[in-house]
Amino acid sequence: MSTIAMIPARYAATRFPAKLMQVLGNKTVIRHTYDNAVATGLFDEVMVITDSETIYQEIVSNGGKAKMSRRPHESGSDRIAEAVEDLDVDIVLNIQGDEPFVQKEPLTKLLEVFKGEEGKKVQVASLMQVLKEQKLIDDANYVKVTVDKNMNALFFSRSAIPYPRSKESAITYYEHIGVYAFRKKALLDFTNWPMAPLETAEKIECLRYLENGIPLKMVVTEYMGIEIDTPEDLLMAEKLLLGK
Repeated sequence: MSTIAMIPARYAATRFPAKLMQVLGNKTVIRHTYDNAVATGLFDEVMVITDSETIYQEIVSNGGKAKMSRRPHESGSDRIAEAVEDLDVDIVLNIQGDEPFVQKEPLTKLLEVFKGEEGKKVQVASLMQVLKEQKLIDDANYVKVTVDKNMNALFFSRSAIPYPRSKESAITYYEHIGVYAFRKKALLDFTNWPMAPLETAEKIECLRYLENGIPLKMVVTEYMGIEIDTPEDLLMAEKLLLGK
């Protein structure tokens, strides 16, 4: 089963412009993401797909592989779909460029769900981790996900889901981690569907799969990394990098 990792990297992020070019420790956020993805040894190829000449040069000048998008895209999935359209590949793993703490174990668990007889049914899979701090549960920058008993996603939201109307029920809140694995056809199908109402409202691209009837298999991880969405996230990442 051939597997590649694609890292969509957009320069003009709405909440934190140029966040991927911010220096974290001794190198930029996007280089941390790329280097850590390569270091897992899980992929036949790792490549950054970007709309930015600055990001492109940051990767290739440091010995990495990068490719410029040919046209503008609404989402990271659209961006990498363009890049893999003509490639002979089975599984495409989408690692967001703002995930500098990429680790081997959760990615291995994610790829495992595509194996065996049950794995043949899986079209799209993604990662999630338990959220315990109430301030993070309430934070709209943290995307939450609810799942069914088979660990398929029921819904993704920036709101706290489920809503705890009953204070007697024990609720586990999950944060969606922006790492996806797709079968190539599922990814290409995604690009042919228009942006659906729930995706438009929440600004969460994976809702497009649910709105088109495609299940997302969710994998629990103790990832405990930090996505760089805000300047505050960068400060937390610096502390994590330094072991503080």
